[in-house]
Amino acid sequence: MSSAGARAYESIKEGIISGRFQPGERLKEDELTALCRVSRTPVREALQRLAAEGLVVVTPNAGAQVAAVNSLELEEIYVLRAMIEGYAARRAAANISPDDIERLKILASRMERAVEAGGEAMQATFTAANAEFHHIILDAAKSARLTAMATLVVELPLTLRTFARYSESDRRRSLRHHRELIDAFECRDGAWASSVMESHIHAAFRALVRSEAF
Repeated sequence: MSSAGARAYESIKEGIISGRFQPGERLKEDELTALCRVSRTPVREALQRLAAEGLVVVTPNAGAQVAAVNSLELEEIYVLRAMIEGYAARRAAANISPDDIERLKILASRMERAVEAGGEAMQATFTAANAEFHHIILDAAKSARLTAMATLVVELPLTLRTFARYSESDRRRSLRHHRELIDAFECRDGAWASSVMESHIHAAFRALVRSEAF
């Protein structure tokens, strides 16, 4: 992929993950070229890569749109996500550095403050901190293959911005999971970390189901 294509990819992907582009929304090339400040060719490169990752659907003669999923597809995605991220947490427990654990603590505190603050700022702050929290764990698993697999099943659910649909009890449980994961990493207990992560992902799916967000 060209450097211009990579820039376009990051810009469009950020728009999808942040909710600027909603599931099912058409992605018009002329608007994307203006947004990304590149020509049509890099935009097309970016859309093809996003399609390969499942974030975009490209239809011949109809253009591209943000991927939307039905309830059965979403359940499958979350089952796979629990398996992949659970295994990543198990590996991370053996490999994660003290600096990374400290960073996880900072992010956990940031998410807790965001929940206390509430409002739109909560969603923006929490989403970014949560994404970094999970990325640190994936990186600590030290498996490029695992990271590539996770990309396909982690980022699509984020397009639904599930945390905004959580109940108060859902949010508190999610925050407790983050702290328990940190405890498991400090103890270097892979089985504990894997169990908490799987529970964390399954709880996220059930919160989404209850909200009837799809």
